[in-house]
Amino acid sequence: MKKSILSIATLGALCGVAHAQSSVTLYGLIDEGLTFTSNAGGHQQYAMSSGELHGSRWGLRGAEDLGGGMKAIFTLENGFDLGTGKAGQGGLEWGRQAFVGLSSPWGTLTFGRQYDSVVDYMTPISSGSLWGGYLTSHPGDLDNTINTQRTNNAIKYKSLSYSGFTFEGVYSLGGVAGDFTQNQIFSLGAGYVGAALNLAVAYLNIRNPNASFYGNSVATLTAGVDNETSPVYSGFASAHTQQIIAAAGAYTFGSATLGMLYTNTKYGSLSGITNTLNPAGLSGSVSLNDFEVNFRYMFTPAAYAGVTYNYTDASSIAGKSGAKYNQVGLAGHYLLSKRTDLYIIGVYQKASGTQSNGKTAVASITTLTPSATDHQGAVRIGICHTF
Repeated sequence: MKKSILSIATLGALCGVAHAQSSVTLYGLIDEGLTFTSNAGGHQQYAMSSGELHGSRWGLRGAEDLGGGMKAIFTLENGFDLGTGKAGQGGLEWGRQAFVGLSSPWGTLTFGRQYDSVVDYMTPISSGSLWGGYLTSHPGDLDNTINTQRTNNAIKYKSLSYSGFTFEGVYSLGGVAGDFTQNQIFSLGAGYVGAALNLAVAYLNIRNPNASFYGNSVATLTAGVDNETSPVYSGFASAHTQQIIAAAGAYTFGSATLGMLYTNTKYGSLSGITNTLNPAGLSGSVSLNDFEVNFRYMFTPAAYAGVTYNYTDASSIAGKSGAKYNQVGLAGHYLLSKRTDLYIIGVYQKASGTQSNGKTAVASITTLTPSATDHQGAVRIGICHTF
């Protein structure tokens, strides 16, 4: 009996130690606001929408100290729409992130649904991620610089910081029997963060992107359905490969920060067959070059504003001039506290040329219903709260 009592007491003590060395954090972000769109499919629109500045979410983040500088870590993160209560990312329970792994003195290794290297290294410089939200991101988020898409079944290694320099690699297994490369995704990234200077480069390669990348955020996937919904690139859904090359830099001087991004997005081996995935019957490859310059000024620690200009240029399509998109965005923020932000965002886009589906290009601001004409404007007033 004494041995039993002693064993129970010892087990309880060990559990207490383990608990003391572990932590689980509940966190989240709620973003809601009113958005006016000048032309949504031919009509003006007034709407309440969630997650336009930053995607609304809640999550659990945990770590257990294993000793010797090693920790077991995990993150589970759900996206949702505040106005309706529905889950984001097509209804996935942990649609934003879901991974487990180990951190050590040699870096961090994780497994699950994760961000690619373009996201990790471009978002700290992109105006959309910093202060403009999805509305000021590149048209249709064609290069994933604001993290519209995630990578499933991914193995990810991220280095420690070496005097401000970091690097990482991500590999996603396609899981197709008999074809190791089908549906695979891999990306690489590197960057430097100093007191005033931020530099970054990234590369992303996707096989069968319509299914492996754009189709992995829906609860069920139907063959032959175009998951690439933006007219900026929906006509390229038959591509066998998609490649994104990105480079960015930002410099802070006093209260101001100037940032610049360049991306090249290439869709390769288009099928040449006219169908739902390829309405213009395109073959070969198509490239889209995107240039962004952004500027932010901090008037006080609680008040700041930003302005950005973005130019997107697509290569020719079926012998016609590819689409061109000129976009300008403005935003103002006032922090009521460290966790509550009131903001206003305005954006205007002008399109020209021929878009991906072979039709005359229409303006298509990210997350909004495409315009019926070549121009579109939007204004949003919102509140964002973190916890």
